[in-house]
Amino acid sequence: MGAYTPQPGYTGWVSLFKSASTISLLTLASRVAGLVRDQLFAATFGANAMTDAFYVAFRIPNLFRRLFGEGAFSQAFVPVLAASKAQHGLEATKLLIDRVATLLTWVLVLTCVLGVLDTPLLVWAMAGGMQQEPQAYAAATTMTRWMFPYILFISLVSMASGILNTWRVFAVPAATPVLLNIAMIAATLWATPWFRNHGIEPIYAQIIGVMLGGILQLAVQIPALKRLGLFPNIGLTWSLVRTAWADDATKKVAKLMVPALLGVGVAQISLFINTQIASRLAPGSVSWLSGADRLMEFPTAMLGVALGVVLMPQLAGAKAANDPKQYSAMLDWGLRLVVLLAVPCSVALLTFATPLVAVIFHYGAFTERDVAQTALALMGWGVGLLGVVAIKVLAPGFYASHNMKTPARIAVAVLVITQLLNLVLVPLFQHAALTLSVGLGALINATWLLIGLRRRGSYLPVPGWWRFILQVLAASALLAVFLIWASGAVTWTHFAGAKLERVGYLALVLLASAAIYFVALWATGMKLRKVIHPGGI
Repeated sequence: MGAYTPQPGYTGWVSLFKSASTISLLTLASRVAGLVRDQLFAATFGANAMTDAFYVAFRIPNLFRRLFGEGAFSQAFVPVLAASKAQHGLEATKLLIDRVATLLTWVLVLTCVLGVLDTPLLVWAMAGGMQQEPQAYAAATTMTRWMFPYILFISLVSMASGILNTWRVFAVPAATPVLLNIAMIAATLWATPWFRNHGIEPIYAQIIGVMLGGILQLAVQIPALKRLGLFPNIGLTWSLVRTAWADDATKKVAKLMVPALLGVGVAQISLFINTQIASRLAPGSVSWLSGADRLMEFPTAMLGVALGVVLMPQLAGAKAANDPKQYSAMLDWGLRLVVLLAVPCSVALLTFATPLVAVIFHYGAFTERDVAQTALALMGWGVGLLGVVAIKVLAPGFYASHNMKTPARIAVAVLVITQLLNLVLVPLFQHAALTLSVGLGALINATWLLIGLRRRGSYLPVPGWWRFILQVLAASALLAVFLIWASGAVTWTHFAGAKLERVGYLALVLLASAAIYFVALWATGMKLRKVIHPGGI
């Protein structure tokens, strides 16, 4: 099946929606496993200077993963791969995969060596304020050094996922992240007691989970690539590296990566700055933010990432096939789903944050104060959730056209705006200001991208948007009233000895919320079937 197949009529849109749904469901499984992981972690270690150390150490290789993996690299690689598949056939595309894999592997190996050698500098740059807790600072340095090679495995996983998604094999890449969570759960359950019993700092057990998770994620991609005949042949000699670099398609990927690196790098600079600020606030601030990030990842991954993964190869193929009508129609479809599903999720984060955090994290060493502080950070994400998710659809609209510069320039401007917001908001709201400022920045970023696509004529909205927005807002307002009542009807942090009862209450509230929202949409006259399967739009 080609990277791009024209999708006229009902059947094609059903196929896209099914693909997005598959990714969303598998992502949900991964996020549930991630919540179990974080629940065990919070119950075992709490939220303190040592947990801050782990989160800092884990963020550093993840930062580089976003540069070499699903961030800048994927933004540059997938459009070129999809265009090659549509225009040049399998043989030329396989050669492109081999040569790109060769260069990426060598760059990753070199990066890992330099990262291990320069770990103290990286930790200082990420969280210099942690030096006020010498033991935690030393632990962050040690864990970073051991976990840094994780970027080699996870970046190659991202390349494999890009290949499989281009061939519309979505299940394996979407299911892969669950393996990291399983490995870290195992490390918490079994390695942590062993470390503690042998006089070793227990938090170090997470190193085993992270590294094992990276290896497993890469291992499960290999059979899927081999079945398609797309397993990369990585050149191990200098002559093969030079040949790979001399290839025009490879150069194009590298050229596109430069502005993409700027855009992703700006996001990581923002993360650096925010982590630095958090490390200088009250102990536990980094952990509170990480807990909020975990809950925020549910809607962003299930909605934004799923749609972005499905749309990127299709948009790139439509552009290569010079099909502007279908290009615009796919963007419109993605944006309608974003508004339909992200707005009620945003309402839930704003009005129901404390119950969500309490049910997920309020166990063991994670105190009632930790719940309150994490909930504040989560509400900050609620403000900008629509923007965060919309970017996942709007940015591919530029990437598919091989336009990396415009999103990068917007990202630079938004970084400045975000940090100006931090100057004003952090003294008022402490750690919660960091998510609020990023959320507001995301709304600005998404609006800017949307205006850019409209001005270029790449996106022409299908009629009916204003009515659609009013219907969503009306249903969301009714949902907000219900969630505010539900949040105050139960004292969610006072469930000693009745944890399952609290989970049951949450499940009932969430089911009722879904029913209220979609019934309200139906009452306004919205035809959900047409939004999901737009047919001839």
